[in-house]
Amino acid sequence: MPRHARGFDTEQAWDHLARRDRRLGTWMKRIGYIAPQPTWKTSFDPVDALARAILYQQLSGKAAATIVGRVEAAIGSTRLHHDTLGSIDDAALRACGVSGNKTLALRDLALREQRGEIPTLRQMSTMHEDEIVAALVPVRGIGRWTVEMMLMFRLGRPDVLPIDDLGVRKGAQFVDRLDAMPTPKKLLERGEKWGPYRTYAAQYLWRIADFGSDTNVPTKRSQD
Repeated sequence: MPRHARGFDTEQAWDHLARRDRRLGTWMKRIGYIAPQPTWKTSFDPVDALARAILYQQLSGKAAATIVGRVEAAIGSTRLHHDTLGSIDDAALRACGVSGNKTLALRDLALREQRGEIPTLRQMSTMHEDEIVAALVPVRGIGRWTVEMMLMFRLGRPDVLPIDDLGVRKGAQFVDRLDAMPTPKKLLERGEKWGPYRTYAAQYLWRIADFGSDTNVPTKRSQD
């Protein structure tokens, strides 16, 4: 079974996208070269990463980090898993600032891990992107977008386009000078031109959306 490398040749991706899409290429030259993500080579634990993604949902980074720190102190570990999370009851999680819905999501993740339903990093290396999505979205509180961020920023898969992401859609609107953001379906069709480096295209679309905003400050993405 073929193994998927973590990361890809960004110089090759640059040349491919600039050649295939003149409009995107113009923006790419304006923004500059985006180097490989350092997280592509950093080992991580999928269960722990998913647990943290759940805790970070709908919160500012500072608020979420505070809650994560409280949970780590309560369980006596920096590793969020069924064994460590099992050492704390729901009331104690709520005391840490974890909402009821997030508590249910963490319990579901832990249960699925215990049953062997969450693929390990080694198992993911031989799985197609769609297989990873299919394995993880049944977890309560984990949607396709969260898995796509893991695929892009942690696993370094080269051809992932998060078509529901507002930043990516806004960037595409700027590139094509549209009156409104393209629908996810239209963006999916538009993205055919960027394969097999849609991940790299998405990184530029985020930068383009930031560049065209009033603040002109880069937006921190999940799992950066």
